[in-house]
Amino acid sequence: MHDEFLCHVTAYGVCDGRRIGVPLGTYRAPTLALALWWLRDRASWIAQRLDPRPDAEHLPPGALVPVAETVPDVPTLLRAWCADPAQQERVAEELAAGRLVRIATSDDTTEYELLAESVDALRMQRAAPVLGIPVA
Repeated sequence: MHDEFLCHVTAYGVCDGRRIGVPLGTYRAPTLALALWWLRDRASWIAQRLDPRPDAEHLPPGALVPVAETVPDVPTLLRAWCADPAQQERVAEELAAGRLVRIATSDDTTEYELLAESVDALRMQRAAPVLGIPVA
């Protein structure tokens, strides 16, 4: 069982023809349950910022406009992922097995990525001997 998990949230977009990543948060979770909670919390946080109430006080009138029907609805996709017990169980199983988990979705301008991985698995990978170099 892996006991500690490193979680990241990043938004990727294109600027001046180059793909740029903007870190939105990192969390070192001491338990699997807290890693899953944090990933759901960040997914909800992104969804709320992308899809706020149109009458919110902090938004000037006309600041929000509908997008084309062909544009993926990232907030809805993220909220659905958060609410799906089967998806949560699948992520928990992958993390418990020491595998990297990547949840990603995108709209017409930005990709949103949630990553989580076992700190123990990272340590084991770093500790593995490099081929061709004898270990004393």
